[in-house]
Amino acid sequence: MAKWGEGDPRWIVEERPDATNVNNWHWTEKNACAWSQEKIKELFTNMNIVGDNVSCTITEVDKCEGEAVANNRKGKLIFFYEWNIVLKWISDGESDKKVEGKINVPNLSEENDISEVDVEITLKDSTDEGEVVKHFLHTKGKDAIRDKLKQYVSSLKEEFTVGMILPKKDIVKENISNITSGFNAKMQMNATMVSMNNKKELGCKISTTTIKQQKKFQCRAEEFYNVFTTIEMVQAFTKGPVKLELKEAGKFELFGGNIHGEFVEITPTTIVQKWRCKQWPDGHYSEVTIDIFERNDHTEINLTQTGVPVSEEESTKENWERYYWDAIKRTFGFGYFM
Repeated sequence: MAKWGEGDPRWIVEERPDATNVNNWHWTEKNACAWSQEKIKELFTNMNIVGDNVSCTITEVDKCEGEAVANNRKGKLIFFYEWNIVLKWISDGESDKKVEGKINVPNLSEENDISEVDVEITLKDSTDEGEVVKHFLHTKGKDAIRDKLKQYVSSLKEEFTVGMILPKKDIVKENISNITSGFNAKMQMNATMVSMNNKKELGCKISTTTIKQQKKFQCRAEEFYNVFTTIEMVQAFTKGPVKLELKEAGKFELFGGNIHGEFVEITPTTIVQKWRCKQWPDGHYSEVTIDIFERNDHTEINLTQTGVPVSEEESTKENWERYYWDAIKRTFGFGYFM
C-alpha cells in the first residue's frame, strides 16, 4: 500500500469522467435512512388487509426507527439495515365503534429472513369483535405485512442502489452522482443532508462547545489502547477500511474518510487527536483527548472533545456512544458498566 499522499494508481482520479472511485476499488457507502423511511411509509400507508369477512386499513406509520446503508466494495454491494416499525390500523366492524390497534415489527434486519421477522398485533381496546380482527391479523395478516417488507428489501437492493456500481474509466455514463460515505451518514437515522452552499466558509467564527464522556470497560488498559492504535482492531469495530499512521502528526481516516485528522500525542494512557467530521465547516478541527485509566476490575475511559460546533454537539455525542463505545463492546466483548 502506498504511503499517505503518494501516488498509488488505484487512487488516481483524473482519468475518470466523474473523478471518483477508480475501478470501484475502494469502499463507497450510501446512506439509505431517509429513503427507507419514505419507502416504508409509501408501502404501508393506506394498505388494506382483507379476508375472512374482516377488512383492516393501515392508517399511518406510527414509528420507523433504525438505519440502512448500502456499501460498494470492489463492485460488490453489501447491505446493512435494521428497523423497528410500528403501524396503526383500523377496522370497520359490525358495530358503530371502530376497532383499532397497532402492528409492531421490532426486528427487520439483514440478519433475519423475512419469514422470521416478528409481526406483533395489539388492540387499543379488548373487545370480542376486536379479538376476531386481532386473530385474523395474527394468522393471515402477517403474510401481507411480510410481503410489504419483502418489497422494501427488494427496492433497497435494486431501486436505491442504482448508480452505486460506477463505470470504469473507459465507460462514460451521463449523470453519475457522486456517492459520499461518512460517519454521520451511517450513524444517524435521521441524517440531514448538508448542502455545500450552506457550509460556513473557512475563516468565519464558529460557535463551539466541549463534550465529555466517561466509560468503564471490562478489559485491561493495554487492550483498550490497542483497540485505538492497531489497524486490524480499528477496522473490526468500524466495520470498514481505515488509514492509521501511529505517530505524532500521523494521519488517520475512519468511516469512509468522513472522520479524519492526525495524532497529536500517543501514549499507553493518553491519546490526543486533531479530529474533524467531513461535514463540519471547512478547515475546522476539534481536539479529542482519550485518557485511559486501569482500575482494579475495569478500565476507565475519559473522553474530552473541545471545539465541537454547537450545531453538531448532539449528533457527535450519539455517534461516540453508538459507533465507538457500543461497537467496541460488541466487537471485542469488553462490555461496560452502566
